[in-house]
Amino acid sequence: MAAASMSILATAACGDERPGNLWDTTSQMSMTGMSMPAQKMQLCTAKEWTEPPPPPPGQSCTTTDFQKTDNKVTWKTQCTGEMNMTGEGEITFNTEDSYSGVIKFVAEGMSVNVALTGTKIGECDNPVG
Repeated sequence: MAAASMSILATAACGDERPGNLWDTTSQMSMTGMSMPAQKMQLCTAKEWTEPPPPPPGQSCTTTDFQKTDNKVTWKTQCTGEMNMTGEGEITFNTEDSYSGVIKFVAEGMSVNVALTGTKIGECDNPVG
């Protein structure tokens, strides 16, 4: 009887798993001779990444050539909105619970880099993407 109860509890616990991971993220944009203050936010992503983090507010971006190899994801992007930009991104999962990366954009003849970091803080219900 006790074994049957434990089995039911284990099955129920597995059924309660949420579909996404919640990350504390930081992004910091820099250009030659200038850097912007870091932006912090929480982001809910799918547990298995199939696309990069969402674009900054005011930008609409199209992702192409998204690839995941071992602990790294890479992609190309083209953005429109406040500023037209093209770029390439790369994120490396340092551990299961942390990542770092960069997106390198070219916009109107300028190079713009966005440094990215993230720390997983839990699970969430509504992943982006």
